[in-house]
Amino acid sequence: MDTFNIVESRSPIRLGFVPLNDCAPVAVAHELGIFKSYGLNVRLSRQPGWATVRDMLSYGELDCAQSIAGLAFYLALGLNKLRREIAVPLVLSAHGNAITLTRDLPPESIRRGEGLAAHLAHRWRKNRPFTVAAAHRFSSHHLLLHSWLRRHGIQPGRDAEIVFLPPPLMPRNLAAGHIDGYCVGEPWNSESILSGQGWCPATSAELATGHPEKVLLVTGEFVTEFRDECIALGAALLHACRVCQDPNFRNELITILAKPAYTGVSTTTLRNSLGPTFDSGRGNLDASDFHLFYGGDLNCPSADKASWFLSGMRGAGLLPETTAAPLTRLYRQDLYRSSEKLLLPA
Repeated sequence: MDTFNIVESRSPIRLGFVPLNDCAPVAVAHELGIFKSYGLNVRLSRQPGWATVRDMLSYGELDCAQSIAGLAFYLALGLNKLRREIAVPLVLSAHGNAITLTRDLPPESIRRGEGLAAHLAHRWRKNRPFTVAAAHRFSSHHLLLHSWLRRHGIQPGRDAEIVFLPPPLMPRNLAAGHIDGYCVGEPWNSESILSGQGWCPATSAELATGHPEKVLLVTGEFVTEFRDECIALGAALLHACRVCQDPNFRNELITILAKPAYTGVSTTTLRNSLGPTFDSGRGNLDASDFHLFYGGDLNCPSADKASWFLSGMRGAGLLPETTAAPLTRLYRQDLYRSSEKLLLPA
């Protein structure tokens, strides 16, 4: 790939990510030299979970991160009492999540969730509440899990307890019996399913078709002081998203994500949701839209994508109905359009 010196990068841009399948654009941009092609010097910083990403952005230890979108609202609205200027110049992916339940909850009884309430009412024998985990209070996983439970007649806080764990820790907590299920991004659902510990009643593509998932978060200081680099970073990651969406690249993508620097899990586990079919533990499903990285307006940080999160957070009781977020200051279509203009040909 030829180097295209759009900017002369300061050294280095500190970019955080969490080891999930949908860190793919970050991994691919680094491994294929796409960052360098856009004149950027980027240092990747692997983080264990979203709380760490939040703290490192808050205290200026990262310039930017692949992130759950809810952190943008969390920081911009000062919900942790430490308000931070933040911007979303790019949506990195859609879908990519699933709900996994323990094998102690039989698929033939629970089905897609319709039988869960009756099972908990009449057959629950554990001396603790039904407990499920999500990746972060302000993550899409929490919103999807909250909605799924309520859809099936289970009231979180009354009939079920929701706890929060870093994604890589969920399979081992399920296997140890500390939790009864979770909602998380891949490959951590497949890790439990293929080991025989869990099964999947629903994917996020089924629960909320087209929902935005990971975004690029950048600090206000980075946008203000290094605007050209911010735009070039958006272009490089948009380029990587386009590569990730190519079905002919999936084998190479799986090889990249299997590296210890990224997810470190087996290619078999990664292929379960990135390959043509998804073994859900209750049968094989079409995995063609399990992960989406590029196409149409998927990558544009539009107001409707921001509104999906705002609505979900209000529905989960995380925000008062009167809370207003500065959507145009937060979801920066101007930066995205500038990045689009720098995008190199495929």
